Amino acid sequence: MNAKTIPASTPAVTALGDQAAEAAIATACRTLFMPTIRDQASPMAEAAARERLSHKAYLAEVLAAECDDRDARRRIRRIKEAKFPRTKHLSDFDTAAIEDLPPARLATLATGAWIDAGEPLVLLGDSGTGKTHLLIGLGTAAAEQGRRVRYVTTAALVNELTEAADAKQLSRVVGRYARLDLLCLDELGYVSLDSRGAELLFQIITEREERASIATASNASFSEWGQTFTDPRLAAAVVDRLTFNAHIINTGTSSYRLRTTRARSEEATLQEGDQP
Repeated sequence: MNAKTIPASTPAVTALGDQAAEAAIATACRTLFMPTIRDQASPMAEAAARERLSHKAYLAEVLAAECDDRDARRRIRRIKEAKFPRTKHLSDFDTAAIEDLPPARLATLATGAWIDAGEPLVLLGDSGTGKTHLLIGLGTAAAEQGRRVRYVTTAALVNELTEAADAKQLSRVVGRYARLDLLCLDELGYVSLDSRGAELLFQIITEREERASIATASNASFSEWGQTFTDPRLAAAVVDRLTFNAHIINTGTSSYRLRTTRARSEEATLQEGDQP
């Protein structure tokens, strides 16, 4: 007889008491790594009985709860793995402070479509203009969407690569950075790199070229990057790779932090003046 014509047998069902069922659920959930169902199966079963849900509806509810919690745990894990130095969200950023970043453009960037396309992003501007806030905010949004993200300063990355090269572990470290969905590279241009450090950093950039996104923040214009990469040809190659099909945002010269401090100071002065 053809296997397709064999009628499906009815699954055997074991009659269990409540305590035995709870023990079986707990054991199965530990085996299957389903902590939410383990914790919520009983109270959700009571709720299902009150609402007279079918067995299928109850099963759908507990599975949905496990999936939701798993997504939440993954978002938390991705953010932790990114190693952001502080918490920053795009919702806290004042887009009115940057002419080059209207809300609609920021909303588009927040979707992460540019990351999926492997496109670079470059933030250029003076200190205090919001570059790091945007870098962390966009990285956080990407991590919350389930992407693998890592934040690192240029100096820290070069030091890590140099130590890896000395320990003959460079290929392993380069491979780890290559597997990221988004590399947030901060403070490019703040310090000059020696020829070895510049070449090691170039390996990371080349490994991700047109395949995986790099978001870079720099206080130096492209013409000044030669001061960071002392070899003019290497500097030109870095600029070429980080700007090809890139989203470039100029954050300007007006310090966001200084404006915020002044606004708070003026508000405090007004409040003091209103006191009798």
